[in-house]
Amino acid sequence: MPGEVIDRPNPEPKPSNISEQILSFNVKVTKDALPEDAVSALKEFRRAACYIAAAMIFLRDNVLLDRDLTFEDVKPRLLGHWGTCPGLILVYSHLNYLITKHDLEMIYVVGPGHGAPAILAALWLEGSLGRFYPEYTRNREGLHNLITKFSVSGGLPSHINAETPGSIHEGGELGYALGVSFGAVMDKPDLIVTCIIGDGEAESGPTATAWHGYKYIDPAESGAVIPIVHVNGFKISERTIYGCMDDKELTALFVGYGYQPRFVEDLQDIDADLGNSLEWALSEIKRIQKAARSGNPIMKPQWPVIIMRTPKGWSGPKKVEGEFIEGSFHSHQVPLMKAKSDEQQLKDLQGWLESYGPKELFNKDGTPTKHILDIIPSKDEKKLGQVKDTYDPYVGITVPDWTQLGVEKGTEASSMQQSGKLMDEAFQANPHSLRMFSPDELESNKLSAVFEHTGRNFQWDEFSNAKGGRVIEILSEHCCQAFMQGYTLTGRVAVFPSYESFLGIIHTMMVQYAKFGKMAQETNWRKPIGSLNYIETSTWTRQEHNGFSHQNPSFIGAVLNLKPTAARVYLPPDANCFLSTLAHCLHSKNYVNLMVGSKQPSPVFLSPKEAEKHCRAGASVWEFASTDKGLNPDVVLVGIGAELTFEVVKAAELLRELVPELRVRVVNVTDLMVLETQGIHPHSLTNETFDSLFTEDRSVHFNYHGYGTELKGLLFARPSTHRITIEGYREEGSTTTPFDMMLVNHVSRYHVMEYALKGGAKVNEKVKMNLVPLLGEIKQRIQKTKDFILKEGTDPDGTYDLEMLKGSAGGGVLYEG
Repeated sequence: MPGEVIDRPNPEPKPSNISEQILSFNVKVTKDALPEDAVSALKEFRRAACYIAAAMIFLRDNVLLDRDLTFEDVKPRLLGHWGTCPGLILVYSHLNYLITKHDLEMIYVVGPGHGAPAILAALWLEGSLGRFYPEYTRNREGLHNLITKFSVSGGLPSHINAETPGSIHEGGELGYALGVSFGAVMDKPDLIVTCIIGDGEAESGPTATAWHGYKYIDPAESGAVIPIVHVNGFKISERTIYGCMDDKELTALFVGYGYQPRFVEDLQDIDADLGNSLEWALSEIKRIQKAARSGNPIMKPQWPVIIMRTPKGWSGPKKVEGEFIEGSFHSHQVPLMKAKSDEQQLKDLQGWLESYGPKELFNKDGTPTKHILDIIPSKDEKKLGQVKDTYDPYVGITVPDWTQLGVEKGTEASSMQQSGKLMDEAFQANPHSLRMFSPDELESNKLSAVFEHTGRNFQWDEFSNAKGGRVIEILSEHCCQAFMQGYTLTGRVAVFPSYESFLGIIHTMMVQYAKFGKMAQETNWRKPIGSLNYIETSTWTRQEHNGFSHQNPSFIGAVLNLKPTAARVYLPPDANCFLSTLAHCLHSKNYVNLMVGSKQPSPVFLSPKEAEKHCRAGASVWEFASTDKGLNPDVVLVGIGAELTFEVVKAAELLRELVPELRVRVVNVTDLMVLETQGIHPHSLTNETFDSLFTEDRSVHFNYHGYGTELKGLLFARPSTHRITIEGYREEGSTTTPFDMMLVNHVSRYHVMEYALKGGAKVNEKVKMNLVPLLGEIKQRIQKTKDFILKEGTDPDGTYDLEMLKGSAGGGVLYEG
């Protein structure tokens, strides 16, 4: 059991050649003895939790060992992860003690996500499972249900997720626990997050970067994180890097990161070692915070980190069939895989479970003994599974009236510059509940207006130290995403702007978060939270100077693949539409919002009032760009995306000059989800309203910002799709001109004109009669333009002029679908 010293099968790492002086950075904490009653309660809590955790993996009946185990008592499928459980339970027990002693507000973030048996066992003991799930009440029946239903159909899963009370982190993909923890404490000065990072997870790139998270925490305004690195030496089937580093090497590493490391490794007296180390960590945090909050902040404070060495699978089977289990990778998942069929392993299982002394830990009715309960916080809101910030945290924000920043129709404006102004006003209105997390791209993305009344929050910079700041720029998309997740899941609102091509770096992080959100909405106790808000700019259409590597709209597809309850993709065509969309997204809850927009000045097609109406509809006929206001068209041209819509509008303008007998309807789609199959997405157009926009029988050409296959998927089940053609990003690009990017991807105005003529010729005899020479004329224009660009290195003059928006032209009433 925990506290017992065992022979470890693998030798300790040999000392390195690092100077002995580095050990002076390793904080030596006096190990004061803990009160005897506290130590006793800590140990009993751990024994009970370890018993339950082990039983959850194996037992389908006889959960309190009322009789000897039989094969029938063992689950047919043995699923779960044992190896990390004892360490997680050890920390959980001490956090209970620390919370009770200091009346703390604390969240426990668990990096080893497959340690669910440990956390669920502790949650059952403290009564949190019973509060949120009546079938898991703290009695014999509830314990039976917890153990027998674990990791089977209808039961709780083997990894920590949204169904786990107290969790704010999806335990599927490793690497994000520490970053999420830092995001959670921002703007919550009284909150402490204890984050346990497994030494396997510590090998991931996102974790390595997240160690710098404290450099973005202003202790005057925010809480703190107590990181605990759990070094048990093994991953699934290999030694860990940290497990092969000695104390001097780890000390050098963490001192370099900016921490004071403290090692917990006294297996003879683990309670005194860990208990005193947590007290020390708390005192260091309070010292740093007190200095900052009294106006005398410590420049580059060394924050505490605890490095805890315990054997993997501690207190489990020592050996099975001659192989070491405890202290080796063999304990990672199920130590006794043949317990269902092998007599010896069944006996070993019974001996293992009995070693915890369940009859001493549980009363006849299955309730834990009073001594175990004594270590648990008495106030429900202080229990790790019932902290309000983890399940009902949303406070909301005030979103300024964006129309006051609206731009006059017929002029040009940068969507990003206007969005920066809106965020500036939003930061002023919400000084403690709104943040922006961004890679080092705000200036290049033309969002610098956000700095009018705030700054960057970077505490290791002498010029921004102790000045707060609503913006965090760190050149790690993983950290930006993790900070945003922690910040959002604890009730606030955030925005993540990025170059379009590099948002894909956090694709799987976003998906993991969305899975957490899906499961959260399926519980009846987790309340709505703010949406994740992405601004995707510096798009492929205007990354011609950075070349092919910076041209990648694939994050759109990543969001489209989410559940319809979460997925929201917007491609506003101008600055006013982008402002309307951003304001909506800041208000929204439970979504993953992706907003795709241009940073370069572009035409403003709609007035603020028209933009608001257009965005509410999601798609509209643009009468001002259409023939006869779009009535009785021969062909429908659809723009999706700012630059792609410009090409459609320009194509319609040129077609009026080249072939005035062709009747064209121009449609813009700003909410991509309206195109989804009827009934699939909440925003989907019905087939009737779809036809009202795109007609029932005319050819329709979509000029789309993303990959064409994405749009084909959305439109697949619509009636008469044979009449639809699509062009999008073709994975063609280089260092070239903006218009050449349109040409090589077949989304230029000339390519739109070709599709329009071919489609219109099917119903318009005049167009059909002249189709061949008309197409020849367009091909000649394409070639002449390419030749000019190749020779001059720039686009022809007038490429981006739009005659219809000059002077008093423009306007028209939008037709809503």
